[in-house]
Amino acid sequence: MIVEDDIDLGNVLKQYLELNDIVVHRVFNGLEAREELRQNSYDILVIDVMMPVEDGFTLAEKIGLSNPGLPFLFLTARKLKADVLNGLKLGADDYILKPFDADELILRIQNILKRTGQQIPSQDQPIQLGLYRFDPVNLQLSSANSEKMLTEKEAQLLLYLYQHRNHLIKRNEILTHLWMEPDFFSGRSMDVFITRLRKLLAEDSNLQIESIRGIGFKFLC
Repeated sequence: MIVEDDIDLGNVLKQYLELNDIVVHRVFNGLEAREELRQNSYDILVIDVMMPVEDGFTLAEKIGLSNPGLPFLFLTARKLKADVLNGLKLGADDYILKPFDADELILRIQNILKRTGQQIPSQDQPIQLGLYRFDPVNLQLSSANSEKMLTEKEAQLLLYLYQHRNHLIKRNEILTHLWMEPDFFSGRSMDVFITRLRKLLAEDSNLQIESIRGIGFKFLC
């Protein structure tokens, strides 16, 4: 999870991490982060310090009580020695100053997960998706009753929905990530593929691609 109130920086960071096979959810302050942690589990948090509503240091202190052992690092412009020491005393696994090198951030995240005995999930491995086994590399979706070959776009879209499961995904986010152009014709194409995926997943009623009118979709699983 990225906890960052700067919209542009947060979006760029999210996209870069996703390009490196890291599934990302982002929120804008500590209060939103804690609410998210009550509902879902995460492997690591990347936290800004200076945020409205609830700052990063306050969030870290509360995480230590409610989610002990959850790895997190600070990504911040606060570079005074006192701030660095405070961040580390709160249990941060690392303290990275802005501006930062994105490749270095990826390596630091990977190193933290190795130290804590976790691994970044690979998109190359088959995924158990309800009653289905989804193989995004070989474009296969199989269940006890069927085995279906997907088109490359169907597989890409299903993988993206899975990566952001149980969260609202805006239409423009999907179009920008998979179609590269968030225009009218791309939108119509995406709607066709959403309809196809619903039919492909029809055997399992617990898998739902819910439309949020005028906004986007939620993949419930």
